[in-house]
Amino acid sequence: MLIVKELQNKSYEDRINEAITKIPLISPEWTNFNPSDPGMTVLENLTLFNALQGDSITKLSYRARSALFKMVGFTPRKGKCARLLLSSDNLKEPVLLKPMQKFKIGDLCYETSKQLEVGGSHVIGIYSYYEDKYHDISYCCDREVMLAAKLFGDDPKVGDSVYIMVDNIPDNIKETIFYINMDEKNNRNTVENRTESIFAQVKWEYYTEKGFEDLKARDYTGAFQFSGEVKFSFGNDKPAIYKNGPEEAYCIRATLTKAEYDVRPKLIAVEGFLFEVWQKDTKSICITTNKTDNIEITSTIDEEPYIAVFAKEEKGSAYRRYELSRGGGVGRFCIFEETGSRSFRITFDKERFGYEPIKVKDCVRVIIYNEEMMRSYNVGKVIGYDNQEIEIPAKHIVRDSFCLIARRVDENGENIYDFVRPEKKGEDDLYYHLLENDGKIIIEDAGDYIGAELFIGMIAVTDGDKGNILSGNELVCEAYPDIKFYNPGRGTGGVFREKLEDVRKRFAKDMNTPYTAVTAADYEQIVKTTPGLCIKKAHAKINAADNLVRISVMPGTDDEWPTLSDIYIKEISDRLEERRLITTRFQIIQPVYAAVSVKGTIYVKRHYSGCREKIMEKLSREINYIESSKNFGDVLRFEDVFHGIETLDCVQFVYELSLSPENPKIATLQDSDIYPKENCLCYLGDVQLEIVTYEE
Repeated sequence: MLIVKELQNKSYEDRINEAITKIPLISPEWTNFNPSDPGMTVLENLTLFNALQGDSITKLSYRARSALFKMVGFTPRKGKCARLLLSSDNLKEPVLLKPMQKFKIGDLCYETSKQLEVGGSHVIGIYSYYEDKYHDISYCCDREVMLAAKLFGDDPKVGDSVYIMVDNIPDNIKETIFYINMDEKNNRNTVENRTESIFAQVKWEYYTEKGFEDLKARDYTGAFQFSGEVKFSFGNDKPAIYKNGPEEAYCIRATLTKAEYDVRPKLIAVEGFLFEVWQKDTKSICITTNKTDNIEITSTIDEEPYIAVFAKEEKGSAYRRYELSRGGGVGRFCIFEETGSRSFRITFDKERFGYEPIKVKDCVRVIIYNEEMMRSYNVGKVIGYDNQEIEIPAKHIVRDSFCLIARRVDENGENIYDFVRPEKKGEDDLYYHLLENDGKIIIEDAGDYIGAELFIGMIAVTDGDKGNILSGNELVCEAYPDIKFYNPGRGTGGVFREKLEDVRKRFAKDMNTPYTAVTAADYEQIVKTTPGLCIKKAHAKINAADNLVRISVMPGTDDEWPTLSDIYIKEISDRLEERRLITTRFQIIQPVYAAVSVKGTIYVKRHYSGCREKIMEKLSREINYIESSKNFGDVLRFEDVFHGIETLDCVQFVYELSLSPENPKIATLQDSDIYPKENCLCYLGDVQLEIVTYEE
């Protein structure tokens, strides 16, 4: 039961009045209904308890509602930060980017996840090799030129290659990312795993002193079918200049080992040596270390930081707070020394201050706040009642980058600190849910933390799907404000965590979505959405007597008269086999094409030019089933063609018109209309028109 109704939807006043009216029926000797009567006091307490029960049944906890959805296989989809690939082509020399280095575009902030060295390598040429010669398509390196190049010509074959020439491959490089922009006008259905391709396969190599060596590649283009990235992992062999190609340079090569493309791949651009950033804005970070002295830290907060230091003094104990000191003092102090721009050193001295950390795992934690979070990091106190809600001073929080600090008092009256992540359950632990979209926590079990003060430990926020920006933007790095960083592909993956109400709607929609093909429309929809295929038209016809479904399919390939290849038939059949009724058979039918001849005499108005071209264009739109919305077997109505021509501005009237199929075996003429077979698509054939200028 996912939506609970209150069984007794009555107020307290209604309940108590109803109880009093029943007293004479149950106990006639009870006649004193004054508030001072002890019996009335008991009755009021029981009625109030009953009202509270009736109210609480409709207020399931967050955990209970989540558990109910989980029982039927639905859990909230996790929130994710948008991921973006950036080019460092504008850098004159390599630079080192620190972790959480910020890149800005408008009000959006992106950050690096680790330390990176970027810049110094560029794609300088692209050549395709087929028909035993090189073809220069280096214009695909120019961002200003967006022309599509046939990557392997009109007839791709096994052994055809593409050579990507670069000016430098650093000796110490372990991995890098390239982005390949392909022409995707074929409306191919998406696939879950874009590293696999049913039509083609590619072998990636790079040139070394030993010749071409295998390059480990995770190819998200489906062997040049989609726009996407290719992640390269270089081997131990040192890259070398390739001198046997059209130009001397370092070389990365892709060679076809399988080539059964349905649509010939067309390349628009190649961008090399990219690095990834994530759309989030870190406001507080927690740096954990096992060192107990001389802790060197560089702040990743690009403003004046506020620093808090915590350390363990006993194995298995909670943390203690250490105050920053630049020299004197007695108590829990640590020496703070600035060592550079936003860099500092923390040391401990037991002889001077009397306290120091113990050498254990994660013995020291350093929290760095920006000014905004420093002013609001105290979020509240654990009271202990069920499902206590506490506001967090930020919304759209990144779950993996969130932690609270709980401050309690030990038996000696001293403050101790624990770092608590959401939904981490242990004996007597603080168990809470993070509602990251709303900026709240719900404390389900206070454990031993009743009375504890809660503070922000670490926090970052994101803008969800807003971070999935389009390609072709320029971002500014705060560390290098004069350099523009270009994104060749759009941002991906950005989404907020799904709310329970949205989970409920998704569950209801799923309950009403058929996963088994029953109707003709079901079969057509299943065929049209077959992953990895380009399906332009599909038409299903059910023969109930034979329990047979015949599906006519037209693929959206490059051929003038597209037909289904063996790969198409297999993929469609496998998909239908999983979804058909057990007693129902199906048959995939190849498309056929019927030319329709047109003859007629048409009078046009004076002073109109290009009348024949306009009439031919209208005829093509009415009769060409391949490009129009008309489907297999749709009747071509004579009156539709006649009326379509007659309504043209240049036409005075249609004097004579006739339609006829050129192949009567697949399309027949009945009462001036054309009736195609169930797997037939019509197109405009021979046209014989006499155009006469009308004279009044």
